[in-house]
Amino acid sequence: MSGDALGEVVAVAADVLGQGLLLAGSLLVGVAALGLVRLPDVYSRINAGTKAAALGLVLVLLGGVVLAPTAGSVLVLLVAIALQLFTVPIAGFEIAQAARLTGTPVTGRTHHDELGLPGAGATGAADEGPDGEPPGAGRGARP
Repeated sequence: MSGDALGEVVAVAADVLGQGLLLAGSLLVGVAALGLVRLPDVYSRINAGTKAAALGLVLVLLGGVVLAPTAGSVLVLLVAIALQLFTVPIAGFEIAQAARLTGTPVTGRTHHDELGLPGAGATGAADEGPDGEPPGAGRGARP
């Protein structure tokens, strides 16, 4: 195989890989969007929005790195990937914590509640606390 033919094969392989990553990432973002619409409660929706959408965006950005491998684009896209992987889990945790502290109920289909929302029973509905406030109010709630 000559050098030109080998270069052409590498270029086609990189093109196919980059487009495959873009397609896989787009599909994951679509699945995350479907999860945001179809899942029953805020906690499940947070999971779909943070995990699938973050991984989908990372795949799309990696596809961009493969398709446009200039030094500047690789640096920018790798920084964007790192920031995505560091910030999305923290944001998802904080949104879930805010939902828990405001007493957002867990659906009845959720079988396990490790944090023990006050009043969350088989129905998943959160009752009022002993002082008539929603569960979590005044107990470490952030301003």
